[in-house]
Amino acid sequence: MQRRDFSRVLAVSAGLTALSGFPLANAQAPAALREGRDFVRLSKPAPVDAPAGQIEVLEFFAYTCVHCYNFEPLFEDWKKGIRTDVVVRRVPVAFNEAFVPLQRLYYALEGMQQLDALHSKVFKAIHEDKVRLNTPEAILAWVGKQGVDTKKFTGFYNAFAMDGKVRRAVQLQDAYQVEGTPSLGIAGRFYVTGQGPRTLVVANALIDQVRRG
Repeated sequence: MQRRDFSRVLAVSAGLTALSGFPLANAQAPAALREGRDFVRLSKPAPVDAPAGQIEVLEFFAYTCVHCYNFEPLFEDWKKGIRTDVVVRRVPVAFNEAFVPLQRLYYALEGMQQLDALHSKVFKAIHEDKVRLNTPEAILAWVGKQGVDTKKFTGFYNAFAMDGKVRRAVQLQDAYQVEGTPSLGIAGRFYVTGQGPRTLVVANALIDQVRRG
């Protein structure tokens, strides 16, 4: 999903056959890895929230992005194999105001510790069931059907602290100069655009580079 036209086609399935059974979390980058093509080195470091000694990896995504939906299983598998010095966080983007309700949905579910149960279901609702979760009312109706306490959810969704989370997400996407989703930000230093499985191979190489200093 591009910032400008939200229609970027990512090769999410490209290389799946070649990488079938290949442990992405431990994959080494190919010799052809090139700055400017596979990743961007930020000219100005982005903010990092991870503690010292930890390597922060941010996944920039949008629930409405079909490429993010396709990337999600790959990303989840990759997360299972990362080392303990890597801290992974998702950042829901907002290229315009239409994205904000789903940003708030993500952070409300996070606050309620419901992401493990419902994150993938939000993607499924939008891309398979064709549910339009584009307003607070539609979102509230949907979470209620998932067995979520709607009164508690509304409290998180409308909380004053939510404004800070949304602002921080936008600050991070601007600091990494995010132009499309899915994409990764690494250690406040590198930006990796979505390239399907290769995205994670590139990420592994950059994480190793950060470890080396």
